[in-house]
Amino acid sequence: MSVRELVVLGTASQVPTRHRNHNGYLLRWDGQGILFDPGEGTQRQMLRAGVAAHDIHRICVTHFHGDHSLGLAGVIQRINLDQVPHPVTAHYPASGQHFFERLRYATAYRETVRLTESPVAADGPLAVTEAYTLDACRLSHPVESYGYRLTEPDGRRILPEKLAAHGIKGPDVGRIQRDGVLNGVSLDEVSEVRRGQRFAFVMDTRLCDGVHALAEGTDLLVIESTFLDEDVRLATDHGHLTAGQAASVARDAGVRHLVLTHFSQRYSDPAEFERQARAAGFDGELSIAQDLMRVPVPKRT
Repeated sequence: MSVRELVVLGTASQVPTRHRNHNGYLLRWDGQGILFDPGEGTQRQMLRAGVAAHDIHRICVTHFHGDHSLGLAGVIQRINLDQVPHPVTAHYPASGQHFFERLRYATAYRETVRLTESPVAADGPLAVTEAYTLDACRLSHPVESYGYRLTEPDGRRILPEKLAAHGIKGPDVGRIQRDGVLNGVSLDEVSEVRRGQRFAFVMDTRLCDGVHALAEGTDLLVIESTFLDEDVRLATDHGHLTAGQAASVARDAGVRHLVLTHFSQRYSDPAEFERQARAAGFDGELSIAQDLMRVPVPKRT
């Protein structure tokens, strides 16, 4: 059975709190697992969330501030300790190559797994598989930062009433799907486009073109909202978003489920992020991320 869900491992920004670990997010996409921004403590949060090293196929780092990357050392060593049976690919800003190497080889350990480094140097596709295309897009932060977007290829949805109208049934249904035509009837005549699902991960950034490009038409958008709207000047100065800004992006992009995360320790009431997001006019599904929560990718409409 295929599973598509976000497992939240940590939701704090620069400083963790008693209730919020540093960042960490695992996207389960059928049989694949993509780990985003493993901050300090991610390995332990994986244990608490029931996430195994074997679940990780890709690691995507947005940028090399500690709260988004200090967990790399432990996660990479755990992947090798558990002798994960499949290759793992790591994506990260190419300008941070020296940081990645320092974290990868922070201490002595035995390498047992093929870890492929695939640095990001420009906007565009990073990987194309049968299940998805993974793209990166530049963001606006004091250090080089990229967001990530996963897009499932469009498919087709068979329309039973159209099949019946053309007298197509039984094994012939499989034949027309396989061959694209049957007795002069094309697949287009008995089906419609089934839009592929889309996911985006947007961390530390000011408002910029990249934020909007990543968010456009996503089913599930995970986006930072480090500050509340009254601290918008602080957010801009430090290269971050407010709750209202993030929600406005999601509203304009037609996002179906918005997940706000990466909260500053200065705020004690998570409900205020929800209030400001709704005040910005976002009326879709909304989650204020908490450590260890699971968020399913919305079902197709």
